[in-house]
Amino acid sequence: YEHPCFIQHIYYSGKMNLLILFILFTFLPGSFMSSAIHRCFCKVTGSLDDCACDVETIDSFNNRKLFPQLQKLLSSDYFRFYKVNLNNPCPFWTDSGHCGLRDCAVKPCTPVSSEVGMLFDACAYFCTWASLSRVVSADSAFALYSDETRLALLDWNRYDDEADRFCMHDDEDSPDSQYVDLLLNPERYTGYKGLEAWKIWNSIYEENCFKPYSVKRPLDPLVSNRGEFVGFYQWLEGLCVEKRAFFRLVSGLHASINVHLSARYMLDDNWYERRWGPNVTEFQLRFDEELTKGEGPKWLRNLYFLYLIELRALAKVLPFFERPSLHLYTGQTQQDRKNKELLLELLHMAKSFPLHFDETTLFAGDKKEADKLKNDFKLTFKNISRIMDCVGCFKCRLWGKLQTQGLGTALKILFSEKQIEALHQSSSIKPSFQLSRQEIVALFNAFGRISTSIRELENFRLLLSELNQ
Repeated sequence: YEHPCFIQHIYYSGKMNLLILFILFTFLPGSFMSSAIHRCFCKVTGSLDDCACDVETIDSFNNRKLFPQLQKLLSSDYFRFYKVNLNNPCPFWTDSGHCGLRDCAVKPCTPVSSEVGMLFDACAYFCTWASLSRVVSADSAFALYSDETRLALLDWNRYDDEADRFCMHDDEDSPDSQYVDLLLNPERYTGYKGLEAWKIWNSIYEENCFKPYSVKRPLDPLVSNRGEFVGFYQWLEGLCVEKRAFFRLVSGLHASINVHLSARYMLDDNWYERRWGPNVTEFQLRFDEELTKGEGPKWLRNLYFLYLIELRALAKVLPFFERPSLHLYTGQTQQDRKNKELLLELLHMAKSFPLHFDETTLFAGDKKEADKLKNDFKLTFKNISRIMDCVGCFKCRLWGKLQTQGLGTALKILFSEKQIEALHQSSSIKPSFQLSRQEIVALFNAFGRISTSIRELENFRLLLSELNQ
């Protein structure tokens, strides 16, 4: 799933990528390729817009401290299984069919899956229980109610919770949903690209980012390049901070996905092995300042902005997970306890970050206007979550749905500060703030993707510097 602003560069195979760089090396001045690292990362440094943080602080904190702990957590049984319905029809246009490429396929869990084995048995047991109680808790009082009362309470909680959601929750309730082992279905380059992929992101940017139709995005393949795009950033800077933040979140998510696809690219495919790894050429085509007409480094800066937003959400949600009644239940008592200890350690680490994003700057004006804008924010993001059902590649759809739900959950947390603070005063049957297991898994895995992207950027810096030697 390609960047719509850059689609004209990507109708080629991996071999064509090498041909493009061969031409650049052969016919362009030596200084062009000798500054490859500069052109991708020259602006990915220093302070970030609308934040009191800088790129270097994030790199050090993520790569040295948080990333290793987070990866360990995400490999546990509780966080590796995600419930998803990959067969929802596209609600916005007639679907032209699904991607037939081998790497677009997703293999869901089944009770007889030899790959998953006992892990899926534990997952199936947990999911049966979770379908009744939203978040697995040691709260024995809940079990004392009749089935009818329990279902009524769950409906009550779901109704109250719906107002705070930023994503559709169809997959949680659908009988067609299946559990997918995320470790067996990793996000990586699948070959899904072209007009179908462009249509997805075009719909997101053109119709769901508060952008006037009269303002054209840079590198839009449907617009002739007449040097008119300076005004695009004048428009963006003229937006209120909330709408500008929304655009940057979407752009950051898109940049993160493109980093993943470049970092886990099919390098070799033959009868005895399939080898995946970082493709520097692909990374340059997506982020090089000259090859993207100045856009690539801006997209990478938005990735850092997204990291700050999701990191702040993890810090804010700590009281929810500190409650003794909440367990990350998989049926493995000792491992469940260790997982919660690791989770709390991670959340305390997130809270210790010295330069958090200040979410109080959002929706801080006139209350009536702020409430309307907040509602627009939610509805627009929900719409983006629905667009994920239009993605033709099942692997891309899986990770697109997970990451949009994860970001939506992070936004729900940031805008529920009072409810989270009131948790210690609310009843255990109807807490003031809730997260379903689905939201918890999406939240941490989505942040895991962003954290991985930041880590991969360090690797691409090293690889690009080697090109200059």
